[in-house]
Amino acid sequence: MNIIDLGLIRYAEADALQRARLEEVAAGAEETLYLLEHHPVITLGRNGGGENLHVGREWLATQGIDLVQSSRGGNITCHFPGQLVAYPVFRVAKRPGGLRQMFHDLEEVVITTLAHFGLSAARWEGRPGVWIENRKICSIGMAVRRWTSYHGFALNVGRDLSLFEMITLCGLPDAQATSLYRELGGDAPTMQEVKDVCARQFRAIFADSTVAAGQAAL
Repeated sequence: MNIIDLGLIRYAEADALQRARLEEVAAGAEETLYLLEHHPVITLGRNGGGENLHVGREWLATQGIDLVQSSRGGNITCHFPGQLVAYPVFRVAKRPGGLRQMFHDLEEVVITTLAHFGLSAARWEGRPGVWIENRKICSIGMAVRRWTSYHGFALNVGRDLSLFEMITLCGLPDAQATSLYRELGGDAPTMQEVKDVCARQFRAIFADSTVAAGQAAL
């Protein structure tokens, strides 16, 4: 498994990278995990979500915020600097339990990463993602093509969650967004610290990893 840190990258560029790598992985190349942050963007999943957007596309454009129809599962969500995004391009067919188990394992990566920093997070039956009580700290939305996964999870790390004010989070009116900073304040880890722990948890839960030559990697 290659683990590649893409840094701060636009959604469309990361989507193109995933799709290209998916074709290679489906043909037998090494599985790849991309870790990154996105420029501000609101995405709609396969379940829709346009009705849960509180502002117009034109206004978003004036603020430099993209609005994108995504191929991932789920409803509406947003991405921004200060949020750790993980995109595993993995072969689903080779994993016992298939996509359901992979989804569970992604949640486990997040739960164990948060536990490392002293936060008790959990799954919520019927509500995908990872929660701290009624506060959602991580959204998960995946897609599969040629029995290979892409898209993944978005874990809120930093202070600024203002983009969530523009949407009804995942179409759930009672859901609140939170982050490691919101929960831990001055004791919150840096983005790099969260990336490092997240990478270790992927290795532990999914597989041993190797580093792609010529890429920024963890």
